[in-house]
Amino acid sequence: MNEAGQQFLEESKYDQMGQSDQMKGMPPPPMELPYDTTGAVIDLPSPREFRPTDDNLKAVIEKRRTLRPPAREPLTMAELSYLLWCTQGVQKVLPPPDARTVRNVPSAGGKHTFETYLLVNRVEGLKPGVYRFLAIDHKLVEVDTSEGLSGKMVKGCLDQQHVGTSAVMFIWVAVAQRTIWRYNTRGYRYMFLDAGHVCQNLYLSAESIGCGACAIGAYSDNEVNRLLDLDGREQFVIYMGTVGRKR
Repeated sequence: MNEAGQQFLEESKYDQMGQSDQMKGMPPPPMELPYDTTGAVIDLPSPREFRPTDDNLKAVIEKRRTLRPPAREPLTMAELSYLLWCTQGVQKVLPPPDARTVRNVPSAGGKHTFETYLLVNRVEGLKPGVYRFLAIDHKLVEVDTSEGLSGKMVKGCLDQQHVGTSAVMFIWVAVAQRTIWRYNTRGYRYMFLDAGHVCQNLYLSAESIGCGACAIGAYSDNEVNRLLDLDGREQFVIYMGTVGRKR
């Protein structure tokens, strides 16, 4: 086994956990990162009122396939809202001492370490660019709509062209302290497990509206983190997935 991988497994075993910040009585980190209030905040359609074209779960699971490349057709804002709700939608916020959210995906200890960023290429009503999902309020905030971002992200994803031809790419950013606060080093294992839960919901919800998804694990960590202005330690891209309509 690779030495770095073996070291990760060894140092994240239960008997190596030590005292977490929660055990030390330290307050938990915020459930959501602050954002630049001078940027445009965009209301999303209610996902509870949206009806997918195929809500038969068995059929959706059986039809699910990775889609690459997608058709060059836009998604609607209602469809995007639905996909965000299925992957990171907040059902309720629990006050202290729990201080956590209940969402539509499982997460270790209910800590939900992810922030969702979007690379929007073709969504009706949205300028192309990078947005962040404000999960608690179910809104979007504009992060960067300067020209050329899509091409830079394609390059950061090792020239995978479907990054630029998809309607939208979901980018999940781990805020490490949320999980580490409770589980210490063991929390790193849970972050990667949680990423799988979220991405599977993207595959299934995309399929239910006649679209497809393609998970992305091959990318330049440094380049993609830089494009999103992340430090790569406390906050880092952990997984991504493109979504587009079927041809």
